[in-house]
Amino acid sequence: MDSVFRGTVRGLLLDYHLDMFTEIAAENFKSWRSLPSIELGSVSAFLGPNSSGKTSLLQMLLLLKQTATSTDRTQVLQLGDDRTEVDLGSFQDLVYGHEDGAELRLNARWKPPAAISVLDPNTEGQVLFDFDEIGFETVVGQTNGRLNVRHLEYRAGTNTVRMERIHSGVRLSNIEYGLVATVAGRDHLRRTQGRNWPLPAPVKCYGFPEEVSAYFQNSGFVGDLELEFERQFTRRTFYLGPLRSMPLRQYQWKGTHPDDVGEAGNRAIEALLASRESGRTNARAYDARGHAKRRITVEQHVAEWLKDIGLVDSFEMERISSEADIYRVRVRLTPESTSVLLTDVGFGVSQILPVLVLLAYVPEGSTVLLEQPEIHLHPAVQSALADVIIEAAKVRRVQVLVETHSEHLLRRFQLRVAEGKIAPDFLKLYFCSIRDGASNVESLDLNLFGEISNWPPGFFGDPLGETAAIARAAFRRAAQ
Repeated sequence: MDSVFRGTVRGLLLDYHLDMFTEIAAENFKSWRSLPSIELGSVSAFLGPNSSGKTSLLQMLLLLKQTATSTDRTQVLQLGDDRTEVDLGSFQDLVYGHEDGAELRLNARWKPPAAISVLDPNTEGQVLFDFDEIGFETVVGQTNGRLNVRHLEYRAGTNTVRMERIHSGVRLSNIEYGLVATVAGRDHLRRTQGRNWPLPAPVKCYGFPEEVSAYFQNSGFVGDLELEFERQFTRRTFYLGPLRSMPLRQYQWKGTHPDDVGEAGNRAIEALLASRESGRTNARAYDARGHAKRRITVEQHVAEWLKDIGLVDSFEMERISSEADIYRVRVRLTPESTSVLLTDVGFGVSQILPVLVLLAYVPEGSTVLLEQPEIHLHPAVQSALADVIIEAAKVRRVQVLVETHSEHLLRRFQLRVAEGKIAPDFLKLYFCSIRDGASNVESLDLNLFGEISNWPPGFFGDPLGETAAIARAAFRRAAQ
C-alpha cells in the first residue's frame, strides 16, 4: 500500500464535525433536475410537502451504499431489488423526466474518522499529501441499454484523481478510459514502459480497474481512495425506513451480530442481544476534557432513552428457555404497573424502539439516515425524540439525516438552539418543494434565538387562524 491512515486525537465531544458527510449534490436524480451542493450538519432535517423530493435526498446516499455493498463488480449501479434498502427501478425510471440520453451525476463529500496521509512511493517515509476531507463525483449514462461511467473523480484537498471516458464506441467493448492524478498542481502519474494500453471501464461507479497498478508506476494511493469510499458507505452509513416491523411475542437469537437493525427495524432485538454478548458500552455524557462521565450498556442506553421520552418506566429482555436462545421483551409502563410483553402495549413503543436501538448501536462516527422516525408517536414523544437525536449526535458523534413531517421535532430543535444547548450550525434545516415540475430546496435560516427567518408560510397550517376561526364559530353558535 502506498498510503497509511494516520489519526489525530481531537476532542470526542468538542469537535462535532470530526467525521461525517459534509455536502451532497446531484443532477437528474428522480425529481431533482439539479440539486445544488447543500451542506450537511451533525443533524440535518429535510422538511416539505409530500412528493417534494425529501426522501430522494436520502436515497442518493442509499444508492451509493448498496452499490458499494453489491458483490457484482461489473454492475455500475445497484438500482435495487427486493433485498436492497431502496428499489429505484430501471435507469430510465431513475433519471429526471425519464429522458433518453440523460446522464446521472452524484456528488458527496465527507470527513473520514482520522486525517489521511498519502506516502510518496518514490521516497521512503515522505508524505505526498495530507487531507481530512474527501470529495467524490460520478457521472453515469446509458449506451445501448447498458450503464457506463462517463467519469469519476476523487478530490482530496487540492489533489484530484479523475478517470474519464476518452473514446465512445458504438459497442460497450470499444469504450476506453484515461486516468489523470493531479498532486500539488502537477500531473503525478507515470506510465510504465511498454505499449500505451487504454484502461478498461471502472469497477462499479467508483472504483479503478486492476490495470491501473500495472499501467502506472506510482498509482498505489488511487486504490486507497476507492477503499475510503467503501469504508464510508458500507461501514459508516446506516438506514431505517418509515415502515417498521410489528413486534413479536418472542425472539430467537442465533448468536449473530448484525451491522444495524434492518431497514424495517426487524433486527433491533437481535442487535441488542449481540451488544449484550459483546459487552459493549456507550457514554451518556462527557466532561470538558473529553472523559466519559458515565458508561452504560447499549441495552441500558435504550432503556433509559425509552424512560426519558416518557413511553415506559422499564425495558428488559428475558431469556425464557435455558436450552434455546429464545427471548421475550417486557416493558413496565409505570413503576406501579405490571410488566407486559412488547406486543401488549401501544404501537408507538415498538415503532420507536428500532430508532433508539440504531442510534445507540451503530459505531461512533456513523451516519444514520432516518425516514419519518416520528410515525405513530404522540406529539410530546416526537419532541422528546429530538433530544435523543441531539444526544446521539453530540455524545456518540452519530450524524443524523432525517426526513420528517413533524412540527414537534422541529420546534424542539429550535428550542435547544434558543437555550444555547446546541449551536445553529449544529443543525442544517432544508425545505423541499416542487417548482416548474422539479424538486427545489431552500436552506432555512436559523439564528441564535432558534428563530427561522424564512420559514414558508402555512406549511404546518395556521394555528392562530384556526383558533380565531373556532372562536368566531363558537360566537355565532352562541348567538343563535
